[in-house]
Amino acid sequence: MYDIPRRTAAGKVLFHFSMSLDGFVATADHRLDWARGETRPGTTEEFTETTGAILGGRKGWDAYPDPTAPYSGWTGALLILTHHPEKYEPVEGVTFLDCDVAEAVRLGLEAAGGKNLEVFSPTIGRQLLERGLIDEIVLHIMPVLLGHGIRLFDNPGGAPIPLAKLDGDPLRTVDVRYRPA
Repeated sequence: MYDIPRRTAAGKVLFHFSMSLDGFVATADHRLDWARGETRPGTTEEFTETTGAILGGRKGWDAYPDPTAPYSGWTGALLILTHHPEKYEPVEGVTFLDCDVAEAVRLGLEAAGGKNLEVFSPTIGRQLLERGLIDEIVLHIMPVLLGHGIRLFDNPGGAPIPLAKLDGDPLRTVDVRYRPA
């Protein structure tokens, strides 16, 4: 049933999200309580081991200001990109940045110490995709339709970004079948 091989490569920039079937990664008020479903065994442990740093945005931090929230037992650097880092009280393990996204990636990879840098912001992820700075997109598609909220990739009028599947035929579509529960 779970035929996806375990990934252990390090030093990559991963655009990583749980996503509803209709492409939303959070509700409009950044809630994530809709995310349900099981991932393949060992997924959390895999990302806990291979993630050295996480790059997020201000809105996500404001909704979930917890440096340990991504993975139970995870320790690493959390970098929050904001135009106003001076508005935030210092938090152990968290660095508030006001810089270009490419510089944030450089700092994040340095902080990751050879492990992966995960991007937990749709806005930052879009900017990095446009600049060719994302190595992989990792999605956990949840069996739910939200109908509204914050999209994984929202770029009206922008050019399509072609992707290549990592497992099997790189141009093969992914077939997903559900029924209303």
